[in-house]
Amino acid sequence: MDSKLGDSLKFGPRVQIVLWVALVAIGVCGRLWQPTYNVTPFAAIGLAAGSLFGISITAAAVPIVALVISNLALPGYDSTIMALVVYGSLACPVLFGSLIRRQGWIALIGGSLASSLLFFITTNFTCWALTSQYAHTLSGLITCYVAALPFYRWMPVGDLVWSISLFGVLVSIGRTQQILLSQQVIPVASGAPQTVDRLTEEQSGRQ
Repeated sequence: MDSKLGDSLKFGPRVQIVLWVALVAIGVCGRLWQPTYNVTPFAAIGLAAGSLFGISITAAAVPIVALVISNLALPGYDSTIMALVVYGSLACPVLFGSLIRRQGWIALIGGSLASSLLFFITTNFTCWALTSQYAHTLSGLITCYVAALPFYRWMPVGDLVWSISLFGVLVSIGRTQQILLSQQVIPVASGAPQTVDRLTEEQSGRQ
């Protein structure tokens, strides 16, 4: 059963197209103008895409397309493997989308923090494995993670703030849409306007 949060994230096809483009734009702008290192909206747009479009290519394309576009203005990766790990880790939040629809805000917070941790673990492990900067031992791996902590410090905070803010906006849009639809005026034979709710009640009474 969908949560109240999930109920507010139901949009028609046209609105979904607009939201898809908006999420990509937010990802690109947020990555290019991040206030500090690794504070970007990528976890937020991935979680939102998964919640809006389900676990699908359409949802996964949101962070991937945003990465491709923003990378045109940023330095490249050291290797193809590192690029694949970055793309994969930033697309993974899409997988939490269905859980957020069912469980609501608690799942959103958990998904946001899990996304940050996943990115930290996978990218730094890849850096340790592919380069000679750290010894290929357990001690070297620990040293790699410790050295990366300053870059990780604000990432969970940024992901959480971006996620709550973005979902707050989406919920507001969804509820506004529901109110407008419920108050839509429908002409009847008598010529007197009635709302959808009132007309539905009268129809159900005649059945």
